[in-house]
Amino acid sequence: MRKLVYYVGVSIDGYIAGPDGSFDFFPLGEDLAGWIGANLPETLPTHARAHFGVGNAANKRFDTVVMGLGTYRPALDAGIASPYGHLRQYVVSSTLGGIADPAVELVGRDPVALVRALKAEESPFDVWLAGGGTLAAAVLPEIDELVIKSYPIVVGDGISAFTGAFGPTAFTPAHRETFASGSTVTHYART
Repeated sequence: MRKLVYYVGVSIDGYIAGPDGSFDFFPLGEDLAGWIGANLPETLPTHARAHFGVGNAANKRFDTVVMGLGTYRPALDAGIASPYGHLRQYVVSSTLGGIADPAVELVGRDPVALVRALKAEESPFDVWLAGGGTLAAAVLPEIDELVIKSYPIVVGDGISAFTGAFGPTAFTPAHRETFASGSTVTHYART
């Protein structure tokens, strides 16, 4: 069975985006950008892959992405209906009327059922949960691993990494990488 992995960037105070959904304030140093390109090139949007020097690099960890509307919205606002054309894409939303690109599947039903079905598929790749915080909280019982990019910045307000009911869930740090830019990437396994 494959894993659901929540791979996301967070501020020191636990926010994945500002109150308006913006995330351009995260300081992406060259060292972290290089790590992403070398280790998880498929997590870079299709239209930005050439800029990061990964072009048509093969997927290394994920073949599927699940995201909420808040994570998908910046692509839509930029006129991009299929931001991760190199992955199977699912957008979980009960308010979005439709998606113009058939490569992106709109899921208005229970996200837990979607995740369970994806995890049960035979594949050498895992499933990437890209955000946002409400979706992450809704599928928390199904998250097998966290890969957290921590940026050395305090935001003060915004969208939390998990937005839902109180429910402490233990994860164990498995591996951490520290970059000269002050950012870290920590892998956590479900305890």
